[in-house]
Amino acid sequence: MISVKNVSKRYGAVQALQEVSLDLRPGEVVALVGDNGAGKSTLVKAIAGVISPDSGTILVDGSEARVANPHDAQALGISTVYQDLALCENLDVVANLFLGAERRRWTLMRHISMERSARELLTSLDVRIRDIAVPVSMLSGGQRQSVAIARALVGEPRLVILDEPTAALGVEQTAQVLDLIRRLRDRGLMVLLISHNLADVRAVSDRIVVLRLGRNAGEFVTAETSQEAVVAAITGAAA
Repeated sequence: MISVKNVSKRYGAVQALQEVSLDLRPGEVVALVGDNGAGKSTLVKAIAGVISPDSGTILVDGSEARVANPHDAQALGISTVYQDLALCENLDVVANLFLGAERRRWTLMRHISMERSARELLTSLDVRIRDIAVPVSMLSGGQRQSVAIARALVGEPRLVILDEPTAALGVEQTAQVLDLIRRLRDRGLMVLLISHNLADVRAVSDRIVVLRLGRNAGEFVTAETSQEAVVAAITGAAA
């Protein structure tokens, strides 16, 4: 279990987060929702080690963890897929999956080993890419998102953070990515999904956590709540 407890962050006169708490459990998709400026990105950056909060703690299995930079987060099993995907479009799928984590023997890269592992990983996630030797620039938006998510799994993380994974995707590609998120949950991973699309959120999440103006504004069990209740929490109408 990974928990965020009473995390606060201020940028000058702007209080981006104020004592925000969040619990993440294995085999569960938690959706983090809120209007623009609610503090979602700041919270994700704090969990991912991109920024250091002014106060508060991050607990891993009940023990306080030090997350001073992204390397600390990765060592704790926290992997983040940002909205821009950060893929190298001139490289093929295999090279992108192992970018920065290439397998080497002495000074030579082990291309066959990496390609075999790439095929096994994509097959286990039911990601269908006809030719993994083509540049990523030739893939569809849904396939690129799938490659970015698969790359996050190369280090065998415990928590995968997905920042707006269905933004700018068509209906078919969105369905493909949502299926992939379900498979991450089925693998026993913790998944934190940041999204503005409440239809996507309701389709795959187990719990919904709402932020408003940098504070916790509500938490819902997805199967037991209505979309209207979530919207009311987002807009402040429920206050």
